[in-house]
Formats: sequence, structure tokens, C-alpha cells
Amino acid sequence: MTATMHVFDSSAALAEGLAGAVASALSAAIATRGQACIAVSGGSTPKAFFKALSRKPIEWSKVVVTLVDERFVAPDSDRSNEKLVRDNLLVDAAAAAKLEPLYYPAPTAEAAAAVAARQTASIGRPFDVAVLGMGSDGHTASFFPGGSRLAEALDPATPRGVMTMEAEGAGEPRLTFTFSSLEDARLLVLHIEGNGKKEVLAKAEAPGDEAEMPIRAMLRRASSPLQVYWAP
Repeated sequence: MTATMHVFDSSAALAEGLAGAVASALSAAIATRGQACIAVSGGSTPKAFFKALSRKPIEWSKVVVTLVDERFVAPDSDRSNEKLVRDNLLVDAAAAAKLEPLYYPAPTAEAAAAVAARQTASIGRPFDVAVLGMGSDGHTASFFPGGSRLAEALDPATPRGVMTMEAEGAGEPRLTFTFSSLEDARLLVLHIEGNGKKEVLAKAEAPGDEAEMPIRAMLRRASSPLQVYWAP
């Protein structure tokens, strides 16, 4: 499947353009089903997008926000994706949205993932919007090359839900939605910036093993067409 590219002149234009598309998708879901759900990613790229989205006139009280993936760290950690979302997205009007986190205080990441799977079981079937990121190694979500459970995470037969992942490049143990949880989002987005990431994407679109560049699974096998939002 070929990804659709949406190209913007600047980071600011990208943030506004993506926020507009996501706001439209969430509003359409609310109009159709009375509620909407979105899974978002962490990292430095989404901050401007989050701030732009928080200003959109959506019925935020009818929106559930969760995370594509998370580090097994407390939500007050600077490495927490939950903190990033609370500080940059769930502000202003968007503070009325409900957040379903993936991190829970538990003895192990596996125990936290089990709780998160139960807590998120009623949303995202499918997600109205899933916004993915991509690392320079071709990982997306916490699907890392060499990840401890990568094959299981990418297997379409693995049920929807949250699982753990450990990898050399991951730092802390991770909590991540499975491929089957994300691939059929009504609006499936890959949000990237810079020529370096564009080159990584081009490499991922070439023939090769999904285990080497896991973003290939989304490019090749996702039920929904991948919408790439990019600015240099």
C-alpha cells in the first residue's frame, strides 16, 4: 500500500494542517457516534501539533485520548508521554477530554500493561484517529528493531490490547498498543519532520524485512491507508 503524502512548508504549517485534519475526524466521529477516541505518540515532534489541536473547537468532553505507547516511568517524569500530553494537549478547551493512560504504578511493566489493556478495552475498536511517529531506526509505536516481543506485536493475529516491549534503543521497558490495535484507525497518520525522516521513510518503502524497519508493517499491511504529514 502506498502512503499518501501531505507536505507543508514549515513546522508551524504542518502542526496546523494536521490539527485541522484530526479535529475534523474527531468532530465527524462525535456527530456519527456521540464520542471520539484518539491515540497519540510522544517525542519532541508532536508538541506544536498538540498545542494547535488543543485550540480547535471540538466537543472535547466527548473525546477520549490515549497513547500509542509509553515508557514504564511515572507520569511526572520528563520522559513520560503522559506528561507530554497533559502539558501540551489537555489544556484550554481540550482539558475537558478524558485521558486513558498506559502507565499504572505496578511492580512490573507486564503488570502495568495488563491494567492498561483492561482500562482501554472499550475504546479504539477502531480508533477514530491514531497518530504515529517514527524513529531514525524505522521504529513506530514501541515496535523497535530487535525488540523482545516484536514479532508478536506485529502479528495481525495478536489481539488488540497493550503489551510490553524491551529493546536496546528503547531505554526503559515500554508499553505499547499492538499492530492490530492501530492499523485500522479511521484516520491513520504518520507525523514526521525533517529531511532525515523523509529519507528513513523512503528506505522503509523499499523492499526489506519488517523486523529491520517495523514501520514497514504500517506501510504494507495496515487496513487503513497511511497518511504521512511532513515538513522539512
